[in-house]
Amino acid sequence: MPELADIFRIHGPEYVAQYGDRMLPSHLHVLEDVAKCRTQELGGQLWHCQNCDAFHYSYHSCKNRHCPKCQNEQADQWLEEQQALLLPVPYFMATFTLPEELRETTRSQQKAIYNLLFRASAEALQALAADPKFVGGTIGMIGVLQTWTRDLAYHPHVHYLIPAGGLQEDKRTWRRAKEDFLMPVKALSILFRAKFRDGLKKEGLYEQIPKTVWNKDWVVHIQPVGTGQSALKYLAPYIFRVAISNRNILALKEDQVTFRYTDAESKQEKRLTLPAQEFIRRFLQHVLPKGFIKVRYYGFLATSKQELLKVIKELLNAKGLRKEKKSPQKSREFTCPTCGKPMTFVEELAAQRGPPLWSVLKKISATKTFSGA
Repeated sequence: MPELADIFRIHGPEYVAQYGDRMLPSHLHVLEDVAKCRTQELGGQLWHCQNCDAFHYSYHSCKNRHCPKCQNEQADQWLEEQQALLLPVPYFMATFTLPEELRETTRSQQKAIYNLLFRASAEALQALAADPKFVGGTIGMIGVLQTWTRDLAYHPHVHYLIPAGGLQEDKRTWRRAKEDFLMPVKALSILFRAKFRDGLKKEGLYEQIPKTVWNKDWVVHIQPVGTGQSALKYLAPYIFRVAISNRNILALKEDQVTFRYTDAESKQEKRLTLPAQEFIRRFLQHVLPKGFIKVRYYGFLATSKQELLKVIKELLNAKGLRKEKKSPQKSREFTCPTCGKPMTFVEELAAQRGPPLWSVLKKISATKTFSGA
């Protein structure tokens, strides 16, 4: 089965030769890192099995957060840590989606718009939560940015997991919210739109947005999600997963990529075939700006989380927080893929680095001798 790295190695050069002068450095780095991940270009270790006399090369990972080979193990650890922070109250999931008219500007101004999406939505939630008719206090929120649909289309939105209640100003009084209603979605949508508009003006981006967007309803959803456990399990993969996993890439033939996905409405598996260049474009539009934080904490979850949550759990007559488990130290061990016996470490393998992918491609493009494969 082909992998994302195969697509980048074969078709990445053509993509960079065509669009390299307009590509963000972060996109170039992703193409480079994923293509080299777990190859001799990054170095590694050599192992030997004394039982069957086999040798095995174990190459280093690229550790790029958009690489499907490098981000799977962190989700379980994050999920365990967040479950330890759950309060014994009902939870809600709130989702804010950017209108389609904003997406072109968002692609070109990702850092500014994504930050504004978080800020405007969190402020809107807190403003309504302060109203005694709804919560009457400061709520806590875990926000997670997601930019893709299952067919890799661009669809920026943010999810918030919210406990049903808040702290009053004294930080010693807990106000419960209703189990089936947090706040009115219509009012929240209007407030979110207004705060986003004001933020665009401050960023100097207001004039780039079509005026029609201010006369339409902005999509905001809030739904109860029980104890929050299932919602956390839903969010965890999106935090550490990339837009597509290798197991869903089915074929790479004649410059065409075929992948599978589950349709959100029918829940049925579907397959989509795209030209390799379009597939790469769709994937790269979900690459986040360097250093961008896609998981954010607000309200009483924003600072001094442990102390505030202890106070809240005391107010709710609940048990204290569980102690965080320390990740065990990984020992230098490797099991023989041939016979299953432990292998012995032989030596470190130095990285065989070549020039950066994009510098090679610029030379190729300049001479117009690129073959496309």
